[in-house]
Formats: sequence, structure tokens, C-alpha cells
Amino acid sequence: METFAELADEWRVLAERSRNVFGTLEWAQTWWRHFGTDREPRPSLVPSVAVLPLYVDRVGPFRLLRFIGHGHADQVGPVCAPEERDVAAAALRDVLDSGGFHLFLGEGLAPGWAEPIGARVIERAASPVVTLTESTWEEFLAARSSNFRQQVRTAERRLGQRGLRFRLADDPGRLDQDLDVLFALHRARWPGSPWFASAEAFHRDFATRALERGWLRLWILELDGSPAGAWLGYRFAGVESYYQAGRDPALERERVGFVLLAHSIREALADGMSEYRLLRGDESFKYRFATADPGLETLARPVGALGRAALALRTARRRLRPGA
Repeated sequence: METFAELADEWRVLAERSRNVFGTLEWAQTWWRHFGTDREPRPSLVPSVAVLPLYVDRVGPFRLLRFIGHGHADQVGPVCAPEERDVAAAALRDVLDSGGFHLFLGEGLAPGWAEPIGARVIERAASPVVTLTESTWEEFLAARSSNFRQQVRTAERRLGQRGLRFRLADDPGRLDQDLDVLFALHRARWPGSPWFASAEAFHRDFATRALERGWLRLWILELDGSPAGAWLGYRFAGVESYYQAGRDPALERERVGFVLLAHSIREALADGMSEYRLLRGDESFKYRFATADPGLETLARPVGALGRAALALRTARRRLRPGA
């Protein structure tokens, strides 16, 4: 088993080819620093082809083989270029055939991995994307319905009457303050949704590293000089990914979130991004913009009676607590 440091050079090259910010060495290292305690790292390399960022997690009597970064990443799996997936899948199958675990759980993989590695799909999730083929924002809007165009323009024009301003968080000395705004607005809008806020230390850590590398996209929407909305995303290898947001719940009718989302897509298009990923979830607002939805899959491959028992327990748990 190689260490993170031993894999660093190839990992960074392969992550660029994968075009997935959640496949970067930086994401894996940050995740491991916050969530890797008492877990057994098992990353391995297929030279010039793929990194298999795996680890073993002990849950009671069970040994679970999983991908580093899951849970807070939308898409995990072998880190490789799309054209190298067959070779990467063969290498992953060899790892699975070698044993040393009771249940392999691949959470949030792109479709198409199950059959080559001898696993089965146990869950599917939406993951809409916007293919950015237009040259300008006006061309982008022209390809949508007249009703949609009118809504975008009207919502932004109304906010313009209240001193609308978009500010990109690009100052390292102010990043903590800008992240304070994001988390405060997120908690205000979704006070009963702890998934993002409960991992605040992790997200602050990764945002700092992402800013250093030019990946961070944190937009603050201000009205009359005060923050009203925040949008967190990452820009990597020509792909913009919308990760999380927050907004003032008192401004629900002003459509702050809609305007901020449209702005982030407009900026991605203007800066030459080829794809905008709305990430996991089938919320209706995403499909106002999306052009496709390749989806994500969770795969399972149990080994022996203990593996089947672990999978059955996981299935029962998720029926009782969806999203657990």
C-alpha cells in the first residue's frame, strides 16, 4: 500500500484527467485529516492510469472497504481519465478479489462501474449537469424558454433596485469572514439540516486549500451593502461544481438563491468552463438549468455471511433513517 506522499505526483496528474475536484489529492488528504482517525488507508496506484483511493473502516464486527472522501464528496471512485476506466475497473476488481474486508461500499460512483467490478447497484441518485456550449450568456438564455429568460432578467432587475452586488471571495485574509457569512446564511435558511454545518471544520480547511490552488468559488450576494446570499462551489479542470449555498430566509420572495445560481453559471460560461455540475440531488430548481442528468450510483459487493449481514443492516438502517 502506497502512502499519500508516494502517490502525490501521479495523483495530481490523474485528478486533472478525471476532471473531478473530489478526486484530488487535496480533497483526500483533507478528508483523511478530519475523518480518517482509526481507519486503515489502502490507496494504490495503477501507474499512469488510475489511483484507487480506498480505505478500510471498522464498524462493529464488520470491515468495510470504501473510497476516501465519501459522504462529503458527490462523486468518488477510481481517479482516472474516462478512457482509462476499463483498466481501472480491472485493477479495482483485483483489489476486491483479494479480500481482507466483509463489504465493499462504493458510494457516489458514476454509472458503469458495477458490472466490471462484480458489484451490484443498491442506490441511485440524481446528479444534473449543465453543458456550457454557448459563447455568451445571451446565447445561453436564448436556448431556454421565453418564460425562463423573463424570470432570470426580472428577478435580477428587481434586486438591482436594492443595490445588488456580487462579490467573489478571493482574499485569503478575508476568507474566514466570508466563510462565516456562508455558514450563518446556510444555518438561517436550513436550521434543521446538519449535514453541511456539522462538518464546518473540514469545509473551512478544504476551502483554504482550494483558494490557494485557484479552485475556490465563493460568491457573496449583497443587497444595500449587506450579505443576503452565499454560494460555494469549486472550479477544477474546466468544470464548475455547485456545492452548497445559504440565503436570508426573510428574502424568500426576492429569489435571492435563483439569482445567485444564475450568476454563478453566467460567470462559469464567461470564464470558459465547459460543464457546470449541480451535484447530487433532484431538487426542481436544478432542472430549470440542467441539460442532462447522468446520475450517481452506490455499489455493494459483500463477502461471505458477515458481508451479507453488514449490507442487510445498512439497508434496514437507511429505511428507518433515509440519508443516514
